Amino acid sequence: MDFLNNFLGENYGPGIYEILLRMGLTAFFVGIIGLERQMRHKIAGITTHLMVAFAAAAIAILQDALYFAAIQDAINLGVEVQIQRQRVIAQVITGVGFLGAGTILKTRNGIYGLTTASTLFLSAMIGLIFGMGHYVLGIVLSLFAFLFLTVFRKILGITSLKHQESPNIIGSEKVDD
Repeated sequence: MDFLNNFLGENYGPGIYEILLRMGLTAFFVGIIGLERQMRHKIAGITTHLMVAFAAAAIAILQDALYFAAIQDAINLGVEVQIQRQRVIAQVITGVGFLGAGTILKTRNGIYGLTTASTLFLSAMIGLIFGMGHYVLGIVLSLFAFLFLTVFRKILGITSLKHQESPNIIGSEKVDD
């Protein structure tokens, strides 16, 4: 039975239902942002955004499990430990920064792909937030992001501050799924 409890994460960190909740919220909210990118025929669509977010959520969940395991081991051994939970966030930011840089294209007419790069970064952060169990923050961040990607963009379209469309370049064509 110990193997099953360890496998399901019941002894250290979040249990299976908590993990499913965290991943499910990540899938739903990042899926909305990825769908918006897909509908605009951007290079990184729903699948890319979800994979980035799932990876970030999973590493945050693992970090929780390692954190609780280290605390339990310290209690069992009667020693003091220093745990730095923020390190996982720094590593995810670094990795996603490289991924986002690959979506940015500079031409003589301008720079394109910045919104896609930022939504990939945002997806990773939403995954980390849900993965660490901060549901309200994850929901609020997701709703703000979707609001500004859709409604705010339409408001800008009415004004003289129109959003500049990306050029027709390789990789920006419609995807048949």
